[in-house]
Amino acid sequence: MLVVDLHCALGHDFEGWFGSADDLADQQARGLVTCPICGGHEVVRRPSAPRLNVSGMKEAAQAAPASVPDASVSGGGGLSPEGARHAETAQDVARALRSMYAELVREVASRTEDVGERFAEEARRIHHGEAPERGIRGQASAEEREALADEGIEVMALPWPVVPKSSLQ
Repeated sequence: MLVVDLHCALGHDFEGWFGSADDLADQQARGLVTCPICGGHEVVRRPSAPRLNVSGMKEAAQAAPASVPDASVSGGGGLSPEGARHAETAQDVARALRSMYAELVREVASRTEDVGERFAEEARRIHHGEAPERGIRGQASAEEREALADEGIEVMALPWPVVPKSSLQ
């Protein structure tokens, strides 16, 4: 199993799991690797540190005397116990942020109606009293959002996760 860090043209970072490096290259060539946030196809592999089992490093760090500075593991690719703690903390923060984002998406979805590409039209209808007032969500171009703002209609752009139309497996 090959786990890689990926990055899309809009700056979204995410993780991809592939059977091998050849599988990754094949799927990219066929346009199957897309950003789960925006659906963009311009995805590149980012350099990533190897996956390390840092639990042993934690125990070693706890057993080390406080007066001895952390030394990097030799071999060029290892992490010092201090580095392992920072990496684990960063991973915990990233995991918590993804969880909070998923909860926000669920909350917005449960309290709004998806009007799809009719978003700008429906927002105007609500604003002018031609449709019942309610929370809506959908797609609008930057130009449509700017025009709505010029008309005094407040909207907020939120990145919405792209749900694949078919199974990933």
